[in-house]
Amino acid sequence: MQIRYVLPAALLMLGSAGPVLASSCTDQIATIERRLDSTGAEKVTGKEPAGGPTTSNSDKALDKPPAGKPTDPSTKASAGGVAEARDLIKKARTQDKAGDTKGCEDTMTQVKEKAGALP
Repeated sequence: MQIRYVLPAALLMLGSAGPVLASSCTDQIATIERRLDSTGAEKVTGKEPAGGPTTSNSDKALDKPPAGKPTDPSTKASAGGVAEARDLIKKARTQDKAGDTKGCEDTMTQVKEKAGALP
């Protein structure tokens, strides 16, 4: 008989918690932030990221950057582009928190263009 009272109460608690799912924009932000804190970005900017020295301890990381250059010269990474990308990520994070998915995704496209092809 107690199950009758516990089940509705549990369902109410679940409903009031609300969804805690990450948006695709949240995932993009996290991915690009990792790139902007990578050893490649450190080589381009000449600065150690705010979080400290970078590491490439991933089993998926390449031993060295791929040979060759990007076919599109506008994708070449620069220190200024990385700095602009970091500023745009702040804007994207604000848009994401406000639920502006389209705005966030558009801003993340700009972030990727500004960051360029990091080594």
